Amino acid sequence: MSIKYIEEIKKEVVKAGKKAFMQILIGADEAPNFLMRRFIIEPGGEIPLHTNEVEHEQLVLRGKALVRIGSEECEVKSGDVVFIPANVEHFYKTIGDEPFEFICVVPKKQDEIKIIK
Repeated sequence: MSIKYIEEIKKEVVKAGKKAFMQILIGADEAPNFLMRRFIIEPGGEIPLHTNEVEHEQLVLRGKALVRIGSEECEVKSGDVVFIPANVEHFYKTIGDEPFEFICVVPKKQDEIKIIK
């Protein structure tokens, strides 16, 4: 069993992003099948267009962002659930004065991230 307090987990800078941070909530050494991460993108921040080899299941905790998945763009907000298929281009850009924050669950598999722009 593993129980942690979210605010005590180290925040890492998302190197390809702007004003973007990630926490590994449940890591590869803790769970056999999935990883759980928390992303925080500050106002004016973004994670650029990229692909991943693994799918993403996401729950928006707070804030708003413009999200592109494939060729579609939409605004997402607190309470929205987002699915991003493997190898599909996607990006995030914050909207407004509040940080955009979401939980992201991915399969525990090899994942190569390719930055498009």
